[in-house]
Amino acid sequence: MTDMSDAFLDAALQHVPFDGWSEATFVAAAADVDAPLAQARALFPRGAVDLAMAFHRRADRALALALSETDLATMRFRERVAHAVKLRLELVAGEKEAVRRGATLFALPIHAADGAKLMWETADVIWTALGDSSDDLNWYTKRATLAGVYSATVLYWLGDQSEGHIATWAFLDRRIGDVMKIEEIKAKVRNSAMLKPFATGFERFAASVRAPRAKGQDDLPGRWTPPT
Repeated sequence: MTDMSDAFLDAALQHVPFDGWSEATFVAAAADVDAPLAQARALFPRGAVDLAMAFHRRADRALALALSETDLATMRFRERVAHAVKLRLELVAGEKEAVRRGATLFALPIHAADGAKLMWETADVIWTALGDSSDDLNWYTKRATLAGVYSATVLYWLGDQSEGHIATWAFLDRRIGDVMKIEEIKAKVRNSAMLKPFATGFERFAASVRAPRAKGQDDLPGRWTPPT
């Protein structure tokens, strides 16, 4: 984000608890930073929706930075995942009402796809920070599963009144435990003489699915490279 975008978002956060991620918030934020609405819409074409998405993504960037500075090697795998999700929520603990308003916004059918995309992006940030090297179907299933765990934990966290959100962390631990049970079942299927042929067939299919490229294709028609 540019400095202007950050300033605009910071201004908007002062109004979100009262007006939500709405046009009223968008207009008020533009006035606060003394920016013409045309300039504000150049930064956030869809107005408050893009502002809400920028708020989420700014926290994701902060999470990626924090995880890069954390020694995760001393933690067990499930502890790493729990730590990452907990850290992500702690980064926005001071803006809990903005998160609540965002959850309301992205629950609307017209914005549900945007909300799902943001959950996926957060899961991807976490898996990338944890060193995930999968490049087949597992790349997708890992992110889809974690996105589900994260979104459920966010909703629980929003209603949690326990001291230090201890109830949320217990809820998170249970959700991660459920995911680990699924992995245990998959391992049992692979080791079962009766079910192994089915598992082998599925694993062949999974291996044929590839994760998206980290960078865009450079062989698309119409591409132009400036001379050096």
